[in-house]
Amino acid sequence: MIALEQRTGGIVLTVRAQPGARRNGVTGEHAGQLKVSVTQAPEKGKANQAILEVLATELLLKRSQITLIAGEISSQKKFHIANITIEELTARLAALINAPHNR
Repeated sequence: MIALEQRTGGIVLTVRAQPGARRNGVTGEHAGQLKVSVTQAPEKGKANQAILEVLATELLLKRSQITLIAGEISSQKKFHIANITIEELTARLAALINAPHNR
């Protein structure tokens, strides 16, 4: 189960980043964190931007709803997600993780 933290104005989602992967996408869960792989290298914020794009696409969110709040140079990152209920985000995460993928 992905750990979510309710905060004023949104929810905090912890992500385990894997830059330099073969393809972009959500690859599962690890220790309560959402695993996200991106092809970009971890330099000059390129991987962080790619992770934001993956989260927006996979979780059906607007890019403007997601903000990196911690872990800019770490593989463990925290994102603030605005304008969504914790129940809705939990449902989207569950559907995403449990969906069959051709990875």
